[in-house]
Amino acid sequence: MLPSLWRPAAAGCPPGWDGRKNYAYVIPAVHVTGRPSPGSVVRKRLILATGSGLVAAAVLSAAAGYAAHQASVVLVVDGHVQHVRTHARSVADVLKKQHIAVGPHDSVTPATNSRIHDGQTVTVTHGRLLTVTVDGVTRRVWVAANSVADALRYIGIRTAGARLSVNRFARVPLSGMDISINLPHTLSVVVDGRVQSIVTTDDTIGGALQSAGIRLNPDDEVSVPLEERPADGVTVVITRITIGQTTEQVPIPYNTVTTYDSSLYVGTRKVSQLGHNGVLVRTYRVTYANGTERSKQLLSSQVSVPPTPQVVLVGTKPIPVAPAPTYSVKSDGLNWAALARCESGGRPNLVDPPYYGLYQFTLPTWRAVGGRGLPSDASPSEQTYRAQLLYQRSDWRRQWPVCGHYLFS
Repeated sequence: MLPSLWRPAAAGCPPGWDGRKNYAYVIPAVHVTGRPSPGSVVRKRLILATGSGLVAAAVLSAAAGYAAHQASVVLVVDGHVQHVRTHARSVADVLKKQHIAVGPHDSVTPATNSRIHDGQTVTVTHGRLLTVTVDGVTRRVWVAANSVADALRYIGIRTAGARLSVNRFARVPLSGMDISINLPHTLSVVVDGRVQSIVTTDDTIGGALQSAGIRLNPDDEVSVPLEERPADGVTVVITRITIGQTTEQVPIPYNTVTTYDSSLYVGTRKVSQLGHNGVLVRTYRVTYANGTERSKQLLSSQVSVPPTPQVVLVGTKPIPVAPAPTYSVKSDGLNWAALARCESGGRPNLVDPPYYGLYQFTLPTWRAVGGRGLPSDASPSEQTYRAQLLYQRSDWRRQWPVCGHYLFS
């Protein structure tokens, strides 16, 4: 929009003084009586007034244009606020005129190529190099933030419930800083027969247990190394270890001492002194895990009662030889020799379990007719004697079903 006093110049009018071609400054009409002559004072004054007015109008127009392009800007640099008036056309020009350098790690809002308008706020936050350690893992990161809280939000670390090495509201110096963060972790602790859940921001498992008021005895066992860092889902099992002593009495078997005695017959044994076990006392160091015995170590062993030997007398006196019994075999008219040949081939010592001897007795049958020992060890006469008794007491067909008929041959 042109100033109200600018009008298109008439044809052939020279350019205005400020370089706008084909425009001339037109002053308000001056009413003069009559037509002034070319050399009249009125005409000269008119020309002079016209030139002076043109210059004054140009100056005023330039001043108005200069003031129109000046903007008021609020400049916030690292949290420090200053108000400046500038003719800069862009954010970059404002920063350059204020001698504020920005680098690749700095934040500028709005962008440096944005145009400036009156009342604009330009925020510059210079980058800081942080060394951040989260749960023992360290990394270095550039942040454009003034406070610790803003810096952590900038890099996306949520610190609700976390333990920080610095105040959340502390300013981050331009030189950077070190920040250590322990995030909260939930552990399950099994101890003293109970399971409890604890939330911790400690550096180690041991520190977490201590903060939770869980006391560890010197001999207690922990399923996770105490120096290990806490992590969600970890279960810590604490085994209470106690040490004690116990004693036990162990019997010491007595020995048997054999003494030969000529006053006793051979085969005779007689206890002349009863034996008694001794007592051995053993002392152990016992290790208990949660009250249950796990192991024990022998500390000492001592005989409190010695054993008493048992004395046995063994006879050496010869036994008088008794005359061998004689068995009278009755003549009953039966052919016992033929039966023996059929049953055993006539061999009195034949053993064919469960049958023995001349007539192939079974042991129950032999004993039923008064026999002792094995039939095959008895004399032929005794075997025939016992066979006759058996014949008299039972049915011969059942006793000798195959060979019995030879009795009548």
